[in-house]
Amino acid sequence: MLTGVSETALMTLYGRAYQAQHPAAIIDDPMAIHLVESIDFDFEKFGRKGQEMALRSLAVDRCATHYLSAHPKATVVALAEGFQTTFWRLDRALPDAQFSWVSVDLPPVIELRRRLLPPSPRITYLAQSALDYTWADKVDSGNGVFITAEGLLMYLQPPEAMGLIAECAKRFPGGQMFFDLPPTIVKKVAGRKGLRSSKHYRVPPMPFSLSPNQLADLVNTMPGVRAVHDLPMPRGRGKFFGTLYPRFWQFGPTKAFRGAYTLLEFG
Repeated sequence: MLTGVSETALMTLYGRAYQAQHPAAIIDDPMAIHLVESIDFDFEKFGRKGQEMALRSLAVDRCATHYLSAHPKATVVALAEGFQTTFWRLDRALPDAQFSWVSVDLPPVIELRRRLLPPSPRITYLAQSALDYTWADKVDSGNGVFITAEGLLMYLQPPEAMGLIAECAKRFPGGQMFFDLPPTIVKKVAGRKGLRSSKHYRVPPMPFSLSPNQLADLVNTMPGVRAVHDLPMPRGRGKFFGTLYPRFWQFGPTKAFRGAYTLLEFG
């Protein structure tokens, strides 16, 4: 049984699988559907199955595909991977895929991934916390490194989150890192007790966030960060997620009040 932040991996998995099964699907993710069907769990308790969980994964896919197209033999490191199924989406998207994959998560999650997902000689599982930096010693960085921290940093304490970014910048020059953060207001309203997504589930506390403008300043304040890219919100389905939300995301005056999809370049 997963608890705490690890349980949120099931919530995001359910959201992706639901959106992949929708008649007007916004993501092609048969492996997520397979996982939901394989896990005996009351996914409905989460309440949420909105497009935002699938759209975030699409943003990761775009960044990773771009990096791997230029560095086809790179290593992708998925920190606190949970039940993301990015490896299989990228494997289908890239012709003659050669990238290696390192999945880092706590032992209960890694155990379930090993049991429920197909093996691949290109996947290495490391059953440890992303904050145990010894994972970095096991990453082959000779052909480039792309790091994902999807749905992770907001659940860390600020010194932990900034320390993780700094460690990645120091250890992997020439690499890139994707992460997402909620609006800074979430830190104020959900920093201690979390947010209720349904009457049966409360998302854990989210004590860390930075605005897009604060993130942009990392290029000046954090050694090893060469560039900071504020990424657009992928377009989803319907008027809100297909038009209104992506426009809000890009509208300058509202920038300080939204979340962030961020891509860092290390140099």
